[in-house]
Amino acid sequence: MEARQLIGLVPQDFNFDIFEKVYNILYYNAGYFWIPAKERPARIEKILKDLGLWEKKDAMAMQLSGGMKRKLMIARALIHQPKILILDEPTAGVDVETRKTMWEYLKKLNKDGTTILLTTHYLEEAEALCERIAIINKGKIIKLDTKQALLKEHGNKKLEEIFLHLTKNDN
Repeated sequence: MEARQLIGLVPQDFNFDIFEKVYNILYYNAGYFWIPAKERPARIEKILKDLGLWEKKDAMAMQLSGGMKRKLMIARALIHQPKILILDEPTAGVDVETRKTMWEYLKKLNKDGTTILLTTHYLEEAEALCERIAIINKGKIIKLDTKQALLKEHGNKKLEEIFLHLTKNDN
């Protein structure tokens, strides 16, 4: 249970009850982490406001846009204030504006001490946001380094070009 308290997980696929209200999804999830009922409303309000979802608190999850559903997944993963946040393709299918505000929020979270592990096919996002990068091909890490070292080693090419170069014999 202690390890679970440290981790927030945002899976690629939506996995909440689409017939439930946004507020209730967070309220019930907070209970899984033993957050006292009297503390839940303030936490829920803060996180929904931070993610721009407060006005949707009483909406059924199925009424949300794709971007709002992604934000709800992030809110749910953060309700217990984990030290580590694991994001699996968090911006898949999200519009440009939502992607930008989402990353600004996550960068602030990271700056405030939350470690973020990101899996993404959007290599420009990884290049812009990550300090360390692991390139995975066919389930194996083929390169792991700081972003600066990786880019320098490959003549400061874009991460996408580096990925294609490192995986060209296997594709």
